[in-house]
Amino acid sequence: MKKSVLLACLVLALIAALGYILMGAGIIQAGNLTTDDAPPVIGYVIGGCYAVGGFLVLMKRRWLFITGAVINGFAIVMFYIMYAGQPDVVTSAPGLITKIAQVPLEAGLIYLIVTYRRNESP
Repeated sequence: MKKSVLLACLVLALIAALGYILMGAGIIQAGNLTTDDAPPVIGYVIGGCYAVGGFLVLMKRRWLFITGAVINGFAIVMFYIMYAGQPDVVTSAPGLITKIAQVPLEAGLIYLIVTYRRNESP
């Protein structure tokens, strides 16, 4: 298993986490969304999940890669379903930061799933 891919997935997850946490803290805003549309706690929870998930990748367990890929893929798809008609949200700083990190993270997780070998030494 490529150590560089594991570390890249960790960094990408942490970048996504940072984007969500900055949004939760009100430092950056997703288009014209208000706190009624997206309460700050959501940013903190999602950011925390991405941070924890990034470190879980380092455990080198295939089921964690699969779980992470499913959840991350769901997050990407739901974002575009929910905000497809709102280009100000899609092209906002949080929208771009998180998706620019999440899309290659998804690719990395899929790569890890496909190339996983059970008996590989750490």
